[in-house]
Amino acid sequence: MTTYRHTVEEAGRFHKHGIDLTVYGQDDPAATVVRVNVERGHFQEFLNTRSSYTYYIVSGRGVFHLNGEPVAVGATDLITVPPNTRIFYFGAMEMVLTVAPAFDERDERHVRFISESESPD
Repeated sequence: MTTYRHTVEEAGRFHKHGIDLTVYGQDDPAATVVRVNVERGHFQEFLNTRSSYTYYIVSGRGVFHLNGEPVAVGATDLITVPPNTRIFYFGAMEMVLTVAPAFDERDERHVRFISESESPD
């Protein structure tokens, strides 16, 4: 039976490197959808070798660092990040993240941990 509705109660919840993640419907190989809540920043630079990341900024503002290039973002912006792009960000934001194809931890590569002292705030 196909599941069409995914609730927050069924979602996986994680906290890592300064962000809170709520991961919905992890059984679809086409995409993973995640609610991301960040208060100061994502203090890990990483990349994904296979998947694209698309961030919709629901509220707040911040700065993404993509392959070393700062990109200022605010509510209603959409950020598209192709595979093999280094990512980290600072700010206070609520975002919806779509990872396509679906997230697989084997495809994620750690680059470095980010010091909170690097945050512009």
